[in-house]
Amino acid sequence: MKRIAVMSSGGDAPGMNAFIRSVVRSAINRGLEAYGVRRGFQGLIDNDIEQMDKRSVSNIMQRGGTILQTARCDEFKTKKGLRQAIRNLNFHGIDGLVVLGGDGSLTGALSLHEAGFPVIGAPGTIDNDLGGTDMAIGVDTALNTVLDAVDKIKETASSHQRAFIVEVMGRNCGYIALISGIIGGAEMICIPEKPFELMDVVRLVEKAYVSGKTHCIIIIAEGANHSTHAIKKTLDARIEEAGFETRVTILGHIQRGGSPTAFDRLLATRLGAAAVDHLIRGESGKMVGLVGNKITTTPLRQIIDYRRELDMSLYDLARSLEF
Repeated sequence: MKRIAVMSSGGDAPGMNAFIRSVVRSAINRGLEAYGVRRGFQGLIDNDIEQMDKRSVSNIMQRGGTILQTARCDEFKTKKGLRQAIRNLNFHGIDGLVVLGGDGSLTGALSLHEAGFPVIGAPGTIDNDLGGTDMAIGVDTALNTVLDAVDKIKETASSHQRAFIVEVMGRNCGYIALISGIIGGAEMICIPEKPFELMDVVRLVEKAYVSGKTHCIIIIAEGANHSTHAIKKTLDARIEEAGFETRVTILGHIQRGGSPTAFDRLLATRLGAAAVDHLIRGESGKMVGLVGNKITTTPLRQIIDYRRELDMSLYDLARSLEF
């Protein structure tokens, strides 16, 4: 193996630049040439591939986002798109590819592997919904971003005696909502994995008001079975019961941005170097991950076929800490 390439795909996550830096420098220091693919799978199809050196990745570890950029690409899902991507990789003499992203990105990586092109995947998503790793790159930073926002919201909520509904990312997985709710001291956590009734929220807010609390924080994942709008509408209609006025904060894409934490920088660096090592060994079709503080690999097929389930003992923990 003489040349490897790295790409980021799907939704961005803090720590992606640290990962790219690690792949490029590890490869060069092992005597390989390193290439970067811009705009994910779209860049593979468009031949947006360029050689990188150590200077290409200088001073990027602390930056959020991804210097290689990212994009969605439906064309890659077709046989024609896949063939074009492999032709472009072969044109540059690239012998192996490292793909950083979430489940959609790793599905694309699996397609390349099954077509005979060597590829190693790595988990980069704030949802933390992938098997094969305890934490994905970007999760810790996103949690800290949410926690900082919740802490500030609690201060203004207490000043005005209000209930706040804080919506966080998590269309199919409630990890961000659950963990930020526990460490942020939320009065209620609403996640896709645990359906609830709107009157449950009313009763909870009423209980907070009657008990003398000066605020009530509800953290909801965007994929919960009732929407943020529905909760606010219900609470507004029953303000005499609920007691508190209600406000909504949707954190949105701020959760994907920001300088990565120390944990995410180290995780990204370890996984990037490991991805290069596994390619050099001739391995393919695997994802590098962190399990029990050790770097491991899991077949991409297993990652795609078996979505990680949320640890519901953490939800039980949150319930055990209710006011």
